[in-house]
Amino acid sequence: MESIVEGNEVLLFYGWWQLSVCTFAFLALLAIWWHIGKIRKDHGQVFLAASILCWSLSGLVEIYFASISQTNLIIHEGLRSVLSLFNSLFILLALPWFKYLPKRLNTIIKSKYWNYIIGLPFIFSLLPTLSKMWTGESNSTISELDVYFAFLTLGFLATVLWTSFQKRRLPQLAYLSLICIGITIVAQIYKLTDADINLTLFSAIFKTTLIMLFFALALSWVKELTENVIPDSNRLTLKLFINKESPSKLRRFAQINGIPGLDSEPISLSPSNYDLLLRFAKSRVETEDGWLEIKPKEANLRVDYDINDHNELKRLLKALLDGIFGSSAWTKEQHYVPLKESLFELSQKRERKIRLKLLPKNISF
Repeated sequence: MESIVEGNEVLLFYGWWQLSVCTFAFLALLAIWWHIGKIRKDHGQVFLAASILCWSLSGLVEIYFASISQTNLIIHEGLRSVLSLFNSLFILLALPWFKYLPKRLNTIIKSKYWNYIIGLPFIFSLLPTLSKMWTGESNSTISELDVYFAFLTLGFLATVLWTSFQKRRLPQLAYLSLICIGITIVAQIYKLTDADINLTLFSAIFKTTLIMLFFALALSWVKELTENVIPDSNRLTLKLFINKESPSKLRRFAQINGIPGLDSEPISLSPSNYDLLLRFAKSRVETEDGWLEIKPKEANLRVDYDINDHNELKRLLKALLDGIFGSSAWTKEQHYVPLKESLFELSQKRERKIRLKLLPKNISF
């Protein structure tokens, strides 16, 4: 809980600073979303902008209470807590829109229960705060609920920011994000103590650094959209293998290495997708040219073709992309088409011929 003992002049200056800076940051993030995110139907930046708007409104609160002669501490403190809770809520609502999420948290954040996971603690923190403001009864435990909700938010935000910057090959920003979150956590801890420290200064520091991180995150997203994520075929390697979990259960995997910024995790494939990729790989390694033939529309039923139709290739590519980047975390222009061009090539002489483009030495079984 921020101390209310600072002089009115300090609070007035802090309020105007917070109102002006946070309003500008809110409008700037919305402008970036309007030009890029709106077209891609990505609303993550809208929630981040809304979280900064809560800080802007908090600045209005400071200006108002610094301008009046008699301050109602319960209302002043309560409005701070309410806006702090909404700030944390909007940050948590933005997390499912992040492209890169930690593997251990991906299932939780992307699940349909995420709104309940964050909504229930939010309600249990908000209602007692509103009750305190209505009754005018001060209770230190109730007034600190926004701090506990902030700890939940900072824990999720730290892991997501770290993963996002690491995956986009920006390690310096990843470390800076941890430093920023660390400063914010220290500020929240001091709110729970009676330590004689200037919490207004702490608040100004961590809000400024978080805003800069949000802009760095937005610019890293723009950077990723403008660069080629999938490298040339010469830089890619492919490994195919099968794990026998039981006598009756086999799991088929493909492992593609060489994509910058991404861990080379095995990709689980269905039997049909694995068999098709294995057919490509064996043909590339064991034969001179490595070509496979796609079945034409008016084919001779007595002839066996390597590939029945182009849909088999589409299903294989989508399975690989889901395994590399995550389901629905890739786009056709930036990921699907470049991966297809890096992995496969069509014969210039016979249009129904296709083969794996990787070098034979980069393929293993």
